[in-house]
Amino acid sequence: MTVAAPAAAGSLERQERRFALALFAPALVLLVLTTTAPLVFLAWNSLQHLDLGMPWVKGFAGLDNYAKLGGDPRFWNSLVLTSVYTASTVVLQVLVGLSLALLVLRIPRGQGLLRVAAILPIVLAPVVVGLFWRTLVLSPDVGLVDLVTRALGLGSHNWLGDPQLALISVIAIHTWQWTPFAFLVLLATLATLPPDIYEAARLDRASAWQRFRHITLPLIRPAVVMVVILRTMTALSAFAAIFAATGGGPGTATEILNLYAYRTSFTELNIGYGSALAMVLLAITMAVSWLLFRRRRAAP
Repeated sequence: MTVAAPAAAGSLERQERRFALALFAPALVLLVLTTTAPLVFLAWNSLQHLDLGMPWVKGFAGLDNYAKLGGDPRFWNSLVLTSVYTASTVVLQVLVGLSLALLVLRIPRGQGLLRVAAILPIVLAPVVVGLFWRTLVLSPDVGLVDLVTRALGLGSHNWLGDPQLALISVIAIHTWQWTPFAFLVLLATLATLPPDIYEAARLDRASAWQRFRHITLPLIRPAVVMVVILRTMTALSAFAAIFAATGGGPGTATEILNLYAYRTSFTELNIGYGSALAMVLLAITMAVSWLLFRRRRAAP
C-alpha cells in the first residue's frame, strides 16, 4: 500500500502535466505562428536583395542592407525624429498625467465621471484619432485649433502641412490619446498612499513642495517608471495615428523610423532594405526596454 500510493500520485501528476500541456499547446502554436515566424521571416528578408522595383537584382545580401544604413541620411533623420517624438510624448504624458492626477485628488466629487472621460481617448483606434485630429482639430480655417488661434489674433496655420509644425502636431496627437493612461495609473497609485505620512509632515511644517518631493515622488516612483516603460515602447512603435494624420509628411517631416520602414517596403517596394529598417527598430525597442527595466529593478 505504501508503494502504490506514491506511484498513483506520480501517475496523477503526469496526467495533470499532460492535460496542462494540451491546454497550453494551441496558444503556444498560435503565438509562434503570429509572432515568432513573422520575425524570423523579417530577419531573413533583411539579409536579401529583395527590391520589387528591380526584380533582376536578387539573392543573398548578407549585411549589405545594414551597411547601407550608415550612409543613408533619411535613416538618420528618421532616427532623430523617432528619438524626439518618443522623448517628447513620454515626458509630456507623465508630467500632464501626474498633474491631472494630483488635481483630481483634490476634487471631492465627480472623480468617477472624470475617470470615465479619461478612458475615451484610449479606447479610440489610433487611425480614428489621427483622422479626427486631421479633419476636426488641426484642419486649416475650420479646425478647432485654428478657430482658437484666429480668435486670439494669432492667424491661421497649416498645422499638418507645415514642416515646422507637423512634428509638434503629431506629438500633440499622441500625447492627447495616451496621457489618460498615465493619469489613471498615477491616480490609482496616489489614492493608495498612506495619509498618516502627510499628516506627520504637515505637523513638521513641511511645505507642499517638500511633501511632494520627499514623500509623494519616492512612493510613486515604481509606478512612474512602469508608465515610462510602457509609453516608451508604444511611442517607438507608433504608426497608425501619424500615418492617418500626415502619412509621414510633409516630405519627411514626420517620418519616424516605423513609417520609413513602411514607405520603403510598401511604397518603394524595397522589401530587403525595409526589413533591415524594421529589424533596427526592433533592436532599438528591445534595447531601450531592457535599459528601462533595469532602471526599474534598481529603483529603491
